[in-house]
Amino acid sequence: MDARKDIFIEKTSKTPEVDFNFTTGELVLTGVSIPENAAKFYEPLIAWTAEYIKSPRHTTNFRLNLEYYNSASSLWLAKMVKLLGAIDQDGYILFIHVYFSSDDYDDMEMDEIKDFIGSLVENIGNTTISIGVKAHGTVDNGKVIKESTILF
Repeated sequence: MDARKDIFIEKTSKTPEVDFNFTTGELVLTGVSIPENAAKFYEPLIAWTAEYIKSPRHTTNFRLNLEYYNSASSLWLAKMVKLLGAIDQDGYILFIHVYFSSDDYDDMEMDEIKDFIGSLVENIGNTTISIGVKAHGTVDNGKVIKESTILF
């Protein structure tokens, strides 16, 4: 798979919208992720990501704007985060963005946010890139009204 070709997949009732853009370094998943066959859905995204990290943008933004995802999806998301963490370029940056409803965001303590995010990045291991995680609190229309940044 050629990472220089962008991927765009329309969302369904069980799979997220996928918008992976090589030129901008924006990798976005939006919606729900409960595919009947997670491997069939995520393997092409993993292949694209494996190619992308060979020639990444200086700043990569991995945006997980998922309302809900099942445990099978979480395994594939963790694989994707691990791959992105393997970008082998000094001075490059990976931002992982996670989105919560504003109400959930308000109810979460900073330690809870760190625990949630830590579960995404705990298997990355040693990296040569900088990793930051941005937690976003959103309202019903998706507008971000609060934001926290955690650097690892």
